[in-house]
Amino acid sequence: MPRTAHNPKIPSLGELDRRAGALGRQLAQKLRDAVKSGALKSGESLPSTRALASSLGVARGTVVEAFEQLIAEGFLESSPGVGTYIAHTLTSPKRQAKKRIDLPLPAQPAPPSAEPFNTVAAQFEPLPPVPFAVSIPLGAASPGPVWRRLGNRLRAHGLGAPGGYGDPQGALPLREAIAEYVRRSRSVRCEAEQVIVTTGTQQGLFLACLVLLGQEDFAWVENPAYPGITAILNTVGAPERMVRVPVDEEGLDVEAGKRLQADARVAFVTPSHQYPLGMPMSMARRNALLAWARAKSAWIVEDDYDSEFRYSGHPFPSMQGLDPERVIYLGTFSKVLFPSLRLGYAIVPPQLVKAFCGARVLLDRHPPSADQHVLASFISVGHLERHIRRMRGVYTHCRSHLFEIVREVLPGNIASLQPGDQGMHSVLWLAPSIDDVAVAQRALKEGVAVRPVSSMYQAGDGPPGLILGLSAFSREQMTEAASKLARIISELAEPSKSNQF
Repeated sequence: MPRTAHNPKIPSLGELDRRAGALGRQLAQKLRDAVKSGALKSGESLPSTRALASSLGVARGTVVEAFEQLIAEGFLESSPGVGTYIAHTLTSPKRQAKKRIDLPLPAQPAPPSAEPFNTVAAQFEPLPPVPFAVSIPLGAASPGPVWRRLGNRLRAHGLGAPGGYGDPQGALPLREAIAEYVRRSRSVRCEAEQVIVTTGTQQGLFLACLVLLGQEDFAWVENPAYPGITAILNTVGAPERMVRVPVDEEGLDVEAGKRLQADARVAFVTPSHQYPLGMPMSMARRNALLAWARAKSAWIVEDDYDSEFRYSGHPFPSMQGLDPERVIYLGTFSKVLFPSLRLGYAIVPPQLVKAFCGARVLLDRHPPSADQHVLASFISVGHLERHIRRMRGVYTHCRSHLFEIVREVLPGNIASLQPGDQGMHSVLWLAPSIDDVAVAQRALKEGVAVRPVSSMYQAGDGPPGLILGLSAFSREQMTEAASKLARIISELAEPSKSNQF
């Protein structure tokens, strides 16, 4: 009796998109879809590669490529003398589909450990580039044209071109340029070997927490404080070991810190321009903080985020210059140049360099190379200092306009702008009965960008106020935004307009 030939049916797979290319991958996906839908069943034989190629009008190599990929994935099996067939181990698609319909599985809930990061994501959602967002490089405040020309020239000569892994510390030319720049401008005492290029102050703070704080160590943090440091300690640190030390007109109250927890391991401070309140730390307080650190073998992390912008006199010298062995100094170019640059630096005592590099490797290995070389040249040939001088002039006018406009549109009994002579933001204090978080939320809906101050205090219960950032917006833009803000504040203050500061 003659043997009957086994001729598997050619499945209906539809047309391949020849214009899209990658026909082997397309065919593999169509076969996967056929298995998932039940058109092809477990154990069912497939036609030969030659027969399937002929039916689809493709090269046999295309079918071979698809079969080999699916065999590797376990969708298909192949045996000599038997051919290629749908893997027996695949579960029946129809039963799967029915189970999904009849017994829908609930979504996997996020673990409790994710909740603090949800808060951080909401807190750091970027503001749109409208008044009064901080550091939006528009017009005269933008280094764009010079930066682009310099970058094109350097890349044409191969500097910063894609290559292998870089140094976790950052490119040596940039570290040398940073060391020279901070020695001249901020009285920082360091060598290039102590500089670690970061992706901004936030990464510098994270590295400092990883390296300096053990599980049982306490940390002093200003009250109020930059949300970036409190967010780190609340999420990956030990929130109960964060000691919120009050600030007054002289900056961090060192004696209050000693009463709260004298044996802290680290103090995080913004001595040149306290964030968010704006005052500098007095020399008496600086000396007292350094004396405490020496006595307790503690560290000081100096966040010098916008010290370049003092509008009368010279910028205050750094604390690091007073005790380079005790102070970790953090700076950034993101505010001075443009936020998307994401380049900053940490200057650490020599004995901590290796540890900071090791922590850096675990985060992102090393900073991107190309912009490091552009920035190194930008600093070395003098563009950075010229840019800062120009920015000071631009922001001096912005501050003057801001104070004039606020006085014109906001009644003094419900809002008052805190005077100051430095930095890239001012604080607009509100009457005690006004909810600054509600003001900020309503303002954002109307195209005005501000951040509330009260949430930067411990437990979020500080006095109400708004951060008004300086950027190179026109007087007309600022006037329109201030008018909207004045209306929102007045409406929220309506029930208690008689409240005075």
